[in-house]
Amino acid sequence: MPFKNKFIQQRIEKAKQLKEAGFNPYQNQSNKNITILQFKDVNSDIQTLDNKRDENRHYIVAGRIKLFRIMGKASFLKIEDENDVLQIYLARDNLPEGMYNNIIKKLIEVGDIIEVGGYPFVTNKGELSLHVGEFKLLTKAIAPLPEKFHGITDKEIRYRKRYLDLIMNSDVRKTFKMRSKIISLTRRFFEEKGFLEVETPMMHPIAGGANAKPFVTHHNALGVDRYLRIAPELYLKRLIVGGFEAVFEINRNFRNEGMDATHNPEFTSIEFYQAYKTYKDLIVLTKEYLLYLIEKMDLPYLLPYGELEINFNNFIEIPLIESLSKIGEIDKTIVNDKQKILDFLKQNNLEANQNMTLGQLQGKLFDEFVEEKLIDPTFITEYPVDISPLARRDDDNQDITQRFELFIAGREIANAFSELNDPVDQLERFMKQIDAKEAGDDEAHEMDQDFVEALSYGMAPTAGEGIGIDRLIMLLCNEHSIRDVLLFPAMRPTTTENTN
Repeated sequence: MPFKNKFIQQRIEKAKQLKEAGFNPYQNQSNKNITILQFKDVNSDIQTLDNKRDENRHYIVAGRIKLFRIMGKASFLKIEDENDVLQIYLARDNLPEGMYNNIIKKLIEVGDIIEVGGYPFVTNKGELSLHVGEFKLLTKAIAPLPEKFHGITDKEIRYRKRYLDLIMNSDVRKTFKMRSKIISLTRRFFEEKGFLEVETPMMHPIAGGANAKPFVTHHNALGVDRYLRIAPELYLKRLIVGGFEAVFEINRNFRNEGMDATHNPEFTSIEFYQAYKTYKDLIVLTKEYLLYLIEKMDLPYLLPYGELEINFNNFIEIPLIESLSKIGEIDKTIVNDKQKILDFLKQNNLEANQNMTLGQLQGKLFDEFVEEKLIDPTFITEYPVDISPLARRDDDNQDITQRFELFIAGREIANAFSELNDPVDQLERFMKQIDAKEAGDDEAHEMDQDFVEALSYGMAPTAGEGIGIDRLIMLLCNEHSIRDVLLFPAMRPTTTENTN
C-alpha cells in the first residue's frame, strides 16, 4: 500500500495544511528567469563591491531544497537546479507577515522545490548568495530524501530508483550529460562526413545481422511472430543496394542474453555503411572518430580508466592469428592445428568442443588469451570465415575475411568488415549457419532469402561497421558497469513487482 510510511504521512498532512492556508503545493508555472550557473556568472563581480551586495539587481531562481538551516528569525538554505547549488538567505522581516514563521519554518522542508526572488550578496564567509524577498513553494515533496551525508550507497536502489540517484548525486547527472553530448557529437561527425541518418525497423521477420538470441513478440494485426532487432545491418545494406552510398543509424538493439558489466539486453549502437570503401578505410575513419570525440569532449589523449591508462596516440593493428602468439603467447605450432588447439584448451581447463571448426577454436583462443590484454586501441583484423558469416572473404586468402574488431581496455568496442556482396557466397554462408543452428548453436544466423535476393540486384563494394555506444561512453566517462551509463538498466524483478 503506497504512502503508509509515517514520515510520508506527516508530509501529506503538511501539504494539506498548505492548501488550507491558501497555498497550492503543486504549482503549474514558475517565474524563474535565471539558472544558478547564470546567476553566479553575472554576479561574479559582487566580491569587488564595497558592501558585497547590490540591492538594485533582482533575480528569480528555482530549485530543490538540499539543505535547510534554521536560525531563529532567519534561515540559510541550499537549493539545487540541474547544474549547480546556490545558498539563499531567508529573513522573517524581509518576507510577507506570517510567511516565515507559519509557512516556511513549519511546512517547508528538504526535498521541496521552491522559487525565490531577491538580490545577490556575499556572506561573511565569502559565499555568493541570494538575499530573498519573495518566496513561493512550487512542489511539495511528500517522500523524504535520503540523509545527505550518506546519500544512496546501495547500487541496486540507485539503478531501480534512478530519479532518486539523480536527485542525490550531481556526478550521475554529469555522466548522463556526457552521454548525451557523445551521441550528439557522433551524429555530427558522421553527418559532416557525408553520411545520411536513416531509420530501419525495430521488429524483424528474421533475427538477422548478428549471431545472437532474439526477443520474440507477436504482431496481432499481421498474425505473425516478430523479433526485436538484434542488429540493423541487413536493412542498412539493402539501402546501399538501393543507391544510397553512405548511411548510419543510432538506435537500440535487443539481445535475449546474459547481463553483466558490459551487457544489457537492450543497448545503443551506431551502424554505418559506406559504398566504394573497404574495412581498411573504416580503420582510418574510426581513428578519426575517436580522436574527434577526445578533442570535442576536452579529454586527455592519455585517458585514465580505473587503474589503466589508455593511450589514444597509440593505435595498434594486428591480424587475429598473429595476435594469438604475439599477445596471447600461444606457441605458433598450435594456432593453426585443430587437434592441438583442442588439447591446449583441455590442458588449460577450458571447454574443448570437438564439433567446433578451426576458425571457431581460433576465436575461442583469442577470447581466452588475448582480448583482456588489449588496453590501447587495437584493431584485430583478418578474422576466420567460420566466425564471420556476413563478411567478405579476403581475395588472397579464402580462409579469412576482411574484418576487424576494435578493442580498448580489454573490451570490444567496434566490429567492421568489407561487406560480402556475392549473393551466391552469401547464400552458402547462410546454409552453413542453418547447419550450425541444427547442431545446437541457438545464436547462429537464420536464412534471410529476401536479403539474398536484394544482393542479387547488385551491391556496390561496401564497408560497414557497428560501434557499441554504451561501452564507448563507459570508456570516456570512466565508468565500469554498463548500468552506470544507462538511465534505466534492466533489473531482476523484486518480490513486489509483477513478473507475469
